[in-house]
Amino acid sequence: MSTREASDRSDPVIESRDQLVAPMIAGEKSKADWRIGTEHEKLVFRTRDHAAPSYNEPNGIRDILLSLQEFGWEPITEAGKVIAMKGVDGTVSLEPAGQLELSGAPLESLHETCNETGRHLDQVKQIGAKSGVGFLGLGMWPDKTREDLPVMPKGRYEIMMRHMPRVGNLGLDMMLRTCTIQVNLDYSSEADMAKKFRTGLALQPLATALFANSPFTEGKPNGYLSYRSHIWSDTDPHRTGMLPFVFEDGFGYERYVDYMLDVPMYFVFRDGKYIDAAGMSFRDFMKGELPALPGELPSENDWWDHLSTAFPEVRLKSFLEMRGADGGPWSRICALPALWVGLLYDDNALDAAWDLVKDWSMEEREELRNTVPRLALDAPVPGGGTLHDLARDALAIAREGLAARGKLGQSGDNETGFLSTLDEIVETGKVPAQRLLDKYHGEWNGDVSRVYKYSF
Repeated sequence: MSTREASDRSDPVIESRDQLVAPMIAGEKSKADWRIGTEHEKLVFRTRDHAAPSYNEPNGIRDILLSLQEFGWEPITEAGKVIAMKGVDGTVSLEPAGQLELSGAPLESLHETCNETGRHLDQVKQIGAKSGVGFLGLGMWPDKTREDLPVMPKGRYEIMMRHMPRVGNLGLDMMLRTCTIQVNLDYSSEADMAKKFRTGLALQPLATALFANSPFTEGKPNGYLSYRSHIWSDTDPHRTGMLPFVFEDGFGYERYVDYMLDVPMYFVFRDGKYIDAAGMSFRDFMKGELPALPGELPSENDWWDHLSTAFPEVRLKSFLEMRGADGGPWSRICALPALWVGLLYDDNALDAAWDLVKDWSMEEREELRNTVPRLALDAPVPGGGTLHDLARDALAIAREGLAARGKLGQSGDNETGFLSTLDEIVETGKVPAQRLLDKYHGEWNGDVSRVYKYSF
């Protein structure tokens, strides 16, 4: 989730609809300038008892963040509390219950992306070894209740936690108990954005299946392979889901702006503080009729903040965010951008990927999205067969797309090797969650705590 550093009252006031579309138009880049931004979250636990550390305790989340200064990171504060660290590799921030997120820098190749992830994980593991903390790559806490978890001191989280129970049953679980991997990708034009958005949205259940890694809740199997994905289905219907309008003729920036104007607000950021505007209308804000700030008009930063508060399976800002995957270890953090870059950054691959899904109806897309959290690769796909069958075709397309990019690493290898962990999943037919369940029912003897030895 984005991190604001300061309030800016000199930011231009929004006076026309053109300013709402401007961030998306500004995101257009020539193909040579397309970059890859990878984000991943991880669970933080005390090694002595597997508890989630609080913000203030010795060697807690605040101290972990500040320890990154020894690697050149600089603090970002809110109300006098450090809430993130910024550096050449992007931003390290804290999620609502202390999950640690790296929002990586925009990079040219997957080689750079995986090196960035490796540097970050090496740094936090060094800190963890000194501090008695570990980092776990899962899609959800395997054994913690909501009450077991601390809440981090960020104003937007306080507002969101009050609002979530008003609009869904699992929103607090989303905030407190889940982790994800995301990839941010560029586009060259409105038409290119629309094609990538549609293809990415239709294939998002494939990413959910391949990366399914959240089969436990409070120490026991929960009946799902990606419970994290299921949680999103009962979080907030106003700002989640598969966005049927994306597949309609004429979809573009203007239509996405209309969607965002209908997404209820969470907050407004003023003078370093978050003002509760939960459930209020950005349309009213544009008329100077926002109850939280009567008579005041929104700024361009307010609009940018609002764009970050919708959580569909694919999100548009000045880039496209692929949001369907559970958290996981280093190899899968590298594999997710490999999948999407391979499918979406080469024209022939993008055409082939769209051909896989273009004939699906919206009802079929929704059904697949709703089935995948339980069945993963065994979910049936429109037209016959399973997602396992489609995964083989999609990985072949992604491999061709990566090879066509011709981005070589220091040893002369191209980017296709980053798909190897997904090749293994498809070859065996077992997603990460199924492997964990096999261990739970086998060598772990029903003891979920054994999962902590699989930390980063």
